[in-house]
Amino acid sequence: MADIDDIIAGGGLVFKSAPKGDPNAGKIKTKAKKKKYITGAHGSGSAKQKAKYREQRANRHK
Repeated sequence: MADIDDIIAGGGLVFKSAPKGDPNAGKIKTKAKKKKYITGAHGSGSAKQKAKYREQRANRHK
């Protein structure tokens, strides 16, 4: 109960803002962004198919 009384007497809670800057800057969050998955080299059939579509899209206007 003393904590609640201190909060009430002190004017309430003070919420601080989040620290500046991105703590996850430069990190890869998902497997889909790793090179093996983008190129389809890890053996998954769907990844190979997606890699084929990415390659076709990249070469579309060349």
